[in-house]
Amino acid sequence: MSDDSDVPDRPADRKSPVGEPVVRADPSVTGERAEEAVGFDPDDPESVQLAADVVRSFAENTVGSEDHVYMLRGAAACAALVRGVGSYKAAAERAGGDVSVAFIRKWARVHDLPQAIRRHVARGTIAPTAAKHIARVSGDDRYALAWATLEHDLTVREIRRLASEVSDGQDVEATLDDRDVTFGRMGVTLPPAQYIELRRRASIENRHPDDLVAEALDEFLEL
Repeated sequence: MSDDSDVPDRPADRKSPVGEPVVRADPSVTGERAEEAVGFDPDDPESVQLAADVVRSFAENTVGSEDHVYMLRGAAACAALVRGVGSYKAAAERAGGDVSVAFIRKWARVHDLPQAIRRHVARGTIAPTAAKHIARVSGDDRYALAWATLEHDLTVREIRRLASEVSDGQDVEATLDDRDVTFGRMGVTLPPAQYIELRRRASIENRHPDDLVAEALDEFLEL
């Protein structure tokens, strides 16, 4: 059983299965550490106990950690433990120590983020603590906040505030705009020949290059 559905991984609010660590075990994402990836099977009692041990260790060592892969493993363990024992409360009791229901809930939601976002967490381009706040929102709003983080170098504090406002019902685009973050803006570097031709066609057709790029992407992505 895989912990990720095949790409594309929409809808964004699906519950990610646990098992084979597809993101953490991908050498193109985590390099040599892919060999260290551990999966968790909520239907296997021994694996559930391993998840409980990992969750407790994770809870005791997560503050200030910069190990993105370790954080993702902890998130996967939280999700597997919850599914293995049936509830957040039972998971906290099984893990023991000072592990709280709130802790397990927050990190289990990180594991339920779409694969495309978790890959950026594994690469270190989205901080696990930022992912924890992105996971508080649902649907495509998760993608919106994640990609805004990449494009505009948003801090964890900024992401936390944005996630809170979106969770309270505010429109994600308006929320970003209030902070002078243009939703959908990204920089693209093109090969010289493509750049020259794009500018030429945009000028001839009296259109903005953005419109031509969006039109081409609509066709390519079959939107």
